[in-house]
Amino acid sequence: MTRIQETGDRVLANVERVIVGKHREVRFALVALLCRGHLLIEDVPGTGKTVLAKAIARSLGCSFRRIQFTPDLLPSDVTGMSIYNQKTQEFEFRSGPIMSQVVLADEINRATPKTQSSLLECMEERQATVDGTTWPMPDPFLVIATQNPIEYEGTFALPEAQLDRFMLRIRLGYPQLVEEVLILDEQKRSHPIEDLEEVLSVDELRELQRAVREVYVDPSVADYIVRLVSGTRNHPDVYLGASPRGSIALYRAGQALAGLLDRDYVIPDDIKALAESALAHRLIIKTSSSIHDIQASQVVAELLETTPVDGVTPTGSGGSRGGPREVAAHLGAEA
Repeated sequence: MTRIQETGDRVLANVERVIVGKHREVRFALVALLCRGHLLIEDVPGTGKTVLAKAIARSLGCSFRRIQFTPDLLPSDVTGMSIYNQKTQEFEFRSGPIMSQVVLADEINRATPKTQSSLLECMEERQATVDGTTWPMPDPFLVIATQNPIEYEGTFALPEAQLDRFMLRIRLGYPQLVEEVLILDEQKRSHPIEDLEEVLSVDELRELQRAVREVYVDPSVADYIVRLVSGTRNHPDVYLGASPRGSIALYRAGQALAGLLDRDYVIPDDIKALAESALAHRLIIKTSSSIHDIQASQVVAELLETTPVDGVTPTGSGGSRGGPREVAAHLGAEA
C-alpha cells in the first residue's frame, strides 16, 4: 500500500500547485480516479472546477478532451457519428470527444436531456452504441463533470439516473483569505497550470487501480456500509434513497482512500469521511421536507450519527494511519 500512498501524494502535490487549499477535494478526485469512477464538481463560477479537471488530466499520461455542454449540443456531437465516404463507398465511424481517457463535461446541466442521456451508456457500461454498432471506451476512462447549482436559467437539472452514475460529488467553495492572496501571487505573470507536467503514466495508473481492489474490507465494515445506505431508504425526509450502486461506490471509495492513507484495510472513519460525497447526490428529498430547508447532506450527517458501528474489527498489516484524527488530518480537516 506504500506505493499507492507515495504515487497518490505525487499526483496530489502536482495538482495542488494549481488548486490551492483544497487538499480534501483533490484527494477525493483522486479517489474517484483510482476506483474507475466518475466525478461531479458542483459549485459557483470561478472556484476552480474546470482548472481542477485540467490539472488532473495534465498530471496523467492520458488522452484528454473537453466537451462544452450547450442547449444546441447533439448526442452525435458527444459519441460520434457514421459518415459516408464517397471514395470507399462505405460508412466510416468518426468518434466523438467522449472516446478519450479523461473527459471534461463542462457545465453538463446546460445540455438538453436528450444529449445528457448519451452519457448514460458511456459512463456505466463504458461503451457507446452508434448506428447499431457498439464501440468500447478507452481504458482508463474518467468523466469529470462540472455544473453551477445557483444559476437555473437555461439549464436542465440532471435526472436521478445521471447523478447516480457519478461515484462522488464534491464542492470546492471559496478559498481562505491567505489562500486567495497566494492564488493572485502565483498568477501574476502566467497561470501555473501551463507548467504542470505528467507525473503518472497510463500503465502506472492501471496498476494502481488494480492494487486498490486488493485493499481489505472486513465483512463488518461492509455491513456498516449497507446499514448506512439502507438508512437513506427508510429516512422520513427522503423520497428516494441511495441504490446498491451507492453502496458499491462507498465500498470502492473506502478502499482507495485507505490505500492513499497507506493502509491495506478499510476502517469506519474512511466510510464516514466519504459518505456525504458518495451518497448525498443520490438522495431525493421529499417536497414537504425541502420546504423546511432539509438538505440531503443533513440527512447523511444524521445517519452517520445514528447508525451504530457495531462489531467492526478491520485487520491488516500496512500503515499506521488508522484513527479518526489521522483520517481527518490527511483530508485537510479538523479532527
